[in-house]
Amino acid sequence: MIYAVLIAGIIIWYYGVGKERRVTDDSKGQALKVSKHSPEFNQSMENIMENYYKMTASFTEGDTATINIDAVELAKALDSLKIDELKSDSDIYQTAAIMWDDTKTEIAGMQGDPSLQAKRESLNLFSNELFTLLLTIHFDLSKLYWQECSSAFGEDTPGNWLSDSEKAKNPYGKEDCATVKKVIDFMPADSTKK
Repeated sequence: MIYAVLIAGIIIWYYGVGKERRVTDDSKGQALKVSKHSPEFNQSMENIMENYYKMTASFTEGDTATINIDAVELAKALDSLKIDELKSDSDIYQTAAIMWDDTKTEIAGMQGDPSLQAKRESLNLFSNELFTLLLTIHFDLSKLYWQECSSAFGEDTPGNWLSDSEKAKNPYGKEDCATVKKVIDFMPADSTKK
């Protein structure tokens, strides 16, 4: 009988008085998402993407002087990519190294292009190389959108670029000419879920 009264008292306290004293946190904790790449590699890749977005924004303005400055900064970021980290998987490394070299070649070519139109053509080539590199390395820092303007270089000649949102300004100088063709989403799953 004493045990029954004691248990009843604990239950009453728990649901009555104790409830007011308990701190309840209904917010969910931040999901732990772990990249397959090192922080150093991710930082170097993030620098590339930030400079790329800055440059494509300059293309939307049509400012060749700023595009040239942005291209120089992007070239520096590309040179700083910590690509040696990928050597543990020789197939990925070899493919990524080729794409990386191709991006550096295209950005150097863009800097020498005399006109905005020529720079836009180089942007298209560069974007294709960068897109392939991101797919090869399984870029997992954020979701990216592979955009296309179907008439960037005439009726049947598309131009492509990467953006960090579905709604992106067209760097090829055409209003309302952007379609998401593919989403790159290698973001890691929530490691707290089983």
